[in-house]
Amino acid sequence: MKKVMKRFLTTLIAFALVVTTAFIAGRQDRVVADVCKKTTKSVQTKVTAPKYVFLFIGDGMSYPQVQSASDYLGAMSQPSGSTILTGGKKLSFMKFPVVGSATTFDSTSFCPDSASTATSISTGHKTYSSVINMDETKKISYETVSEKLKKQLGYKIGVISSVNINHATPAAFYAHQPSRNNYYEIGKELVASGFDYFAGGAVIAPTGANKDQKSIYDLAKEAGYKVVTTTADAKALTSKDGKAIVIGETLADSDSLSYENDRKSDEWALADYVKKGIDVLDNKKGFFMMVEGGKIDWACHANDAGSSINDTIALSNAVDQAVQFYNQHPTETLILVTGDHETGGLTIGYAGTNYDTYLANLSNQKTSYAKFDSNYVANYKKNNTPFAQVLSDIKTNFGLITSNDSDAAKNPKLVLTDYELQLLKKAYDRTMAQTKEKQTQEEYVLYGSYEPLTVTITHLLNNKSGINFSSYSHTGLPVGVYAEGVGQDLFGGYYDNTNIYSNLANLLNIK
Repeated sequence: MKKVMKRFLTTLIAFALVVTTAFIAGRQDRVVADVCKKTTKSVQTKVTAPKYVFLFIGDGMSYPQVQSASDYLGAMSQPSGSTILTGGKKLSFMKFPVVGSATTFDSTSFCPDSASTATSISTGHKTYSSVINMDETKKISYETVSEKLKKQLGYKIGVISSVNINHATPAAFYAHQPSRNNYYEIGKELVASGFDYFAGGAVIAPTGANKDQKSIYDLAKEAGYKVVTTTADAKALTSKDGKAIVIGETLADSDSLSYENDRKSDEWALADYVKKGIDVLDNKKGFFMMVEGGKIDWACHANDAGSSINDTIALSNAVDQAVQFYNQHPTETLILVTGDHETGGLTIGYAGTNYDTYLANLSNQKTSYAKFDSNYVANYKKNNTPFAQVLSDIKTNFGLITSNDSDAAKNPKLVLTDYELQLLKKAYDRTMAQTKEKQTQEEYVLYGSYEPLTVTITHLLNNKSGINFSSYSHTGLPVGVYAEGVGQDLFGGYYDNTNIYSNLANLLNIK
């Protein structure tokens, strides 16, 4: 009898446990279901379209360019004599609440160019490298987000670049060409776009490849644009002036704006063009502004880390202007910051410095590679300047010194080793020879298509700082997408760059 009762009680307890577990599991399922319903409901909640949209594109800017600029600022802010690293100093957009990553491949390669990647961002379509807003057959054109906003919603449109305003990235917001090199045709589309504000470097080939066409600037004036070429006139520009094209008063290499580390105090920075753009574009219907930091890419092609860092900081300062506007219109503004691709294979770290970095060394660079070429190297060739004088100029402009220099003991991290001095002398000899012989593979690896002396100087300073490049071209790294404002949550996650367009199109209700 006792055995029977014991089995009965055991069975009863087991049954009770099963019932209790099922009850709890049922409640858990209902809770999970309720959470899912709430989550789904919150995701499906309609977000009001932003009235003001800023899209910043750092050409050639991926995570290494952003982080090296941040780390450089951190290194420069270190307390004197401190041996404890406190980290980088965040750029403006690194503080944004939402960050995503976008892949950048195009129909040609995993190492795409600016024309195809900007096409992906502006239209949501892949295409071949060098093609602007057309398909792979080069017969079908794609309408851009900026064109749709102008036509469908009546937004004012601004396009700003630190390079030429008919270069690949800015062109991808208003032009449709089988080749990014069709500069005159792109210029004609710039005028025909009717966009409200263009600003930056000068138009490439304004009178055509053979210099026999009517000037793009004259065509623009005939179309009602006010063409501004001085800082004074740019400062006086208002929305009452109507459509405007603002060309920098001081132009540098290839008629672009100056590199930030070459810019004089009276020259407008990229931020100034953005600030003026806000003044010109602000209206009740809304505006879209695309801003390109184009010389980040040019600096990285040349493996000039100092210039890349300073132009990335300049882009951050330009973003600050948008943030100030956002603070005044937080429920109506969206700011996006991204890159089109990475350039140069930039790395924080170098074999010669092991685990150490000395980014403050880069503060000794006083000029870009391009300005050193034009202001110094051209004269070296003309005057057959001796190597000793060249070394003196290198010290002045880049801080690099020899072991017998009077400042060697004070700046040991900038002293050239015998091996480095040999590399520099070899590059000097190659530059001074001015030979037109076909470049060997070894020479390309050493110098790319750049002036051997200058690129060797930047390589040596980069490496002594703990920075290195693996390429003179683009790479296949993903790029960051930083978002703040209306619809910001759409841009988190890991996705393709075409989704930047599709998210914008859905958010803005354009077709």
